[in-house]
Amino acid sequence: MKLFNVYPLVNITPVKALGAKLWDDQGQEYLDFYGGHAVISIGHSHPHYVQRLTEQLQNIGFYSNSVQIPIQAQLAQKLGQVSGYDDYALFLCNSGAEANENALKLASFHTGKTRVVAFKGAFHGRTSGAVAATDNPKIVAPFNAGHAISFLEYDLAAVETALQGGDVCAVIIEPIQGVGGIIMPSDEFLQGLAALCRQYGALLIADEVQSGYGRSGKFFAHQHAGIRPDIISVAKGMGNGFPIGGILIAPHLQASYGLLGTTFGGNHLACAAALAVLEVIEDEHLLDHAAEMGDYLRRELLAHAGAEEIRGRGLMVGIKYDFPIKDVRDRLLSEYHIFVGNASDPTVLRLLPPLNISKVEVDQFLQALYALTEKSVEIIQQASALD
Repeated sequence: MKLFNVYPLVNITPVKALGAKLWDDQGQEYLDFYGGHAVISIGHSHPHYVQRLTEQLQNIGFYSNSVQIPIQAQLAQKLGQVSGYDDYALFLCNSGAEANENALKLASFHTGKTRVVAFKGAFHGRTSGAVAATDNPKIVAPFNAGHAISFLEYDLAAVETALQGGDVCAVIIEPIQGVGGIIMPSDEFLQGLAALCRQYGALLIADEVQSGYGRSGKFFAHQHAGIRPDIISVAKGMGNGFPIGGILIAPHLQASYGLLGTTFGGNHLACAAALAVLEVIEDEHLLDHAAEMGDYLRRELLAHAGAEEIRGRGLMVGIKYDFPIKDVRDRLLSEYHIFVGNASDPTVLRLLPPLNISKVEVDQFLQALYALTEKSVEIIQQASALD
């Protein structure tokens, strides 16, 4: 049997990682400025994380949700405390797509309605409802296309018109779009969106799968706008590489037996990983550090990157150029051994380093970027002169 070939792979095989560094099977060191799609929140192989998982595995790694699993309640309590959502409930699952799928299903159960409002450029996952609410027809199979979805711009009047139809169960939004290119709706838009959802009885779902867990410099990116969504979906940085996801559910949404379910969600190992992440975020003051390093990174980029626009908050940063960034991204990896990301917009370089990235490592990235973009601009200008 061979693997189902759905991923274009770079020819690098990481075998070891620590902090923001990776080493491949040839001994080459890399700087990780992408964190495996924003997954590595507290750094690779953090000692506390390794200890937590090792101790848990030595006791029990898994049993199903048919028995008492006290570490789930410990995780819920700690997440409520660190995030500021003590009064919400937590449902645990395995991934961001599954979190959004359950969020949409819960909204439909609660309201009895079917339509979902999502936004242009959105990415919410690849399960049935989540992929239907993703603004990329290429990854939506005919089987998934039957969901009632309205894709809108960040336009409150358009949102109100959709809500006036009376069939909308939920509005789902990324407080910062990741795959879309680090696109941020304004705080005022998010505030108006929350008010419209309350007015028309639709649930507001904040997809914080990529932008949450300290990535923006606050625990959740929507907290910059001072709103409280009905449901918040989380994953990626939640487990620092161990598969875990969940939804935070407002107290006015009631649970019942059989409403939601999962086999692996909330297993002992996943909860140990998630607790370790929260403990490190708190003990090492990583929210403040992410905000500080993010501010420094954006100031430097604004001053020296020669970009059209610097986007984002905290350590969720997009650099938009007036040329495709594929060559720059590829050469950062091949020549400078630095992992970065791209976006659906081919002119945007996406940065998602670990929240404990050091200033020295930020400077290492900046020096490499400046050298490469200067060369890229010169090449583009020479090509234009020949046309």
